[in-house]
Amino acid sequence: MTDQLINTSVPLDFDKEVLNDLVEKAKDYALMHGICMRRKDAFDRDALHFAPFVLFPSPFPKQEFEKAINIQTVLNELMHKVAHDDEFLKESLKNTIKVDEFTGKLFEIYNEVQRQGGSAQAIQAGLFRSDYFYCLVSERIKQVEFNTIASSFGCVTSQLVGQHKYTVQEAGYPQHLENIPENKALEGLAGALVNAWKLYNNPKSVILFIVEDVTYNICDQKFHEFEIRKQCPEAFVIRRTLTEIGKRGKLTDDKRLMIDDKEVSVIYMRCGYHPDQYPSQLEWDARLMMELSLAIKSPSIQYHLAGTKKVQQELAKKGVLEKFLGDNAKKESVQDIFTGLYSLDHDEVGNVTFQKAMENPEKYVLKPQREGGGNNIYGADIKPFLEKIKDSEERSAYILMDRIAPPITKNYMVRPFAEPLLSDCISELGIFGYVIGTKDKILENKQVGHMLRTKLSHVNEGGVAAGLGALDSVFLVETNRCCTL
Repeated sequence: MTDQLINTSVPLDFDKEVLNDLVEKAKDYALMHGICMRRKDAFDRDALHFAPFVLFPSPFPKQEFEKAINIQTVLNELMHKVAHDDEFLKESLKNTIKVDEFTGKLFEIYNEVQRQGGSAQAIQAGLFRSDYFYCLVSERIKQVEFNTIASSFGCVTSQLVGQHKYTVQEAGYPQHLENIPENKALEGLAGALVNAWKLYNNPKSVILFIVEDVTYNICDQKFHEFEIRKQCPEAFVIRRTLTEIGKRGKLTDDKRLMIDDKEVSVIYMRCGYHPDQYPSQLEWDARLMMELSLAIKSPSIQYHLAGTKKVQQELAKKGVLEKFLGDNAKKESVQDIFTGLYSLDHDEVGNVTFQKAMENPEKYVLKPQREGGGNNIYGADIKPFLEKIKDSEERSAYILMDRIAPPITKNYMVRPFAEPLLSDCISELGIFGYVIGTKDKILENKQVGHMLRTKLSHVNEGGVAAGLGALDSVFLVETNRCCTL
């Protein structure tokens, strides 16, 4: 990890009284604008606490931010084509599904849908997020991962832009407002669901949110619902768990999905990306029923599989992008953002990767086929873990990624029930986009907004709920001001 320290968006040398005043104003703004979560350690259905945030927006190089914005529709197109390439998915995941039970179960559903002649609905909707660090070594953004299911925080961070504009002005720097870009992720993501609902063409149908048994990130989900109602008053949203769908959902003879006497037109999954969310066969049966149905899925099982780390590693292989992106400029733009991704399969290539990781583990991140954070293995922990699975087929459940060296900046991290902490931080940019289409035709393809998450520079995982990370906004600067060694 680099120790390169970069300029902050505003000077942070406030006296204690001024700092406390700014923090209190920022907290109040967050509480009044729904930049909030429920507490995991003291859950209360009727209580919210502000989500951890940094006091000021964090610097990010303008040119690279614009690059990430501009390439999102290319990535949407790429993942749409990958998801509909049966041969590529099967070849990419053939070893992983033997040793990773969760990915294997997802693939069983994919195969069963194919065996039954495919989904009753040809249209699919993908609400995606591509995540990046700016890399000091290469002096450009490098992709950390591409999320195809339950991509969160777009709505809350849309609200956070307003908070940071307010705080910057309160601190006496109104001239900096032009460096904080607008963020329309909320409108764009909700608009995608509305457009899918309209394509289904039944005004009495509902949009179904698949949610956890207990939802902590409630504001981020609810803002979607409120925005859907704002954009399209005729569209109704219902929230159900996979368990509820398994118990009360059913398919009609013509494959319409019904739940509690309501016909479902669109399924938006904010749950279903982790093994713990399928505690029994009932939930897996619910997923299969949804995939077979006439409802438009976001994501479909194909999109879900296309977002696995193994598929992303296969896409980084030399010559693979040409299969999906015929345009040379598009191909080169995607190659430019890829970092090193390597197979650990039991073959010549995987053995070379294994040896490299054993010799220089600090250069890499070991990643399983999981979403939701907290699953990766870093640095010194890689070697003993790999030694344990050296001769096991379990190796195929992991990929190895080059560790990216982002710049470090200082910021005040603000959390409930804690004093503001001046910390060394690194920031991860996420760009939201969506694609709606069939196997043969893309109907809509848009970039719709962004988010920034910032974590303590010395920790590997930066979960917002865990208190090691915080929500953030982008402060655009020239690269030579912030991000060169």
